[in-house]
Amino acid sequence: MASGIGGRALRSLLALALVAAIVAGGLWWAMGVARQKGMLGPIVVPQEYRALLLEAADTCPKIPVEILAAQIAAESGWDSKARSGAGAQGIAQFMPEVWRQYGVDANNDGKRSVWDPVDAIHSAAHLNCVNRALVKGASGNRLENTLAAYNAGYGAVLKYDGVPPFPETQAYVKRILADAKEIRLG
Repeated sequence: MASGIGGRALRSLLALALVAAIVAGGLWWAMGVARQKGMLGPIVVPQEYRALLLEAADTCPKIPVEILAAQIAAESGWDSKARSGAGAQGIAQFMPEVWRQYGVDANNDGKRSVWDPVDAIHSAAHLNCVNRALVKGASGNRLENTLAAYNAGYGAVLKYDGVPPFPETQAYVKRILADAKEIRLG
């Protein structure tokens, strides 16, 4: 009778060990994907965008390049063909009406294309500078207000005299500030 109980205990331990190994393998895989997407650990800027980010950030020196990089990583995960359910487009996730107003032809090809990373990243930097000027009089931290304006529009920042009480916008501002500390450009 003792060997029956011991045998069951051993089988239970082996089953538990197998389940633990499967869970550990799944977590290991998920962590790798999360790192790759910039959701865990340092956010590595893809090589093809490093010089472009530095160049675009130079056009708006009051907004650090790490902030711009964190925005692009959060907005699209570096996917130049990204589309949101809300209608935002491209690597910097511009809504069409915002793009029409603030999109720039940064590569001088005669077109302002939300799908062109050069145009879109330069336009994001440009919009950051515009928003920074527009929210100058709002209460609170100017960088936080600038980020809130990118996410919710400068009108919302002015209406609420600072970061608006929208959970999505508040989370966006916190995420960008935190992610900017994890950006690796090289």
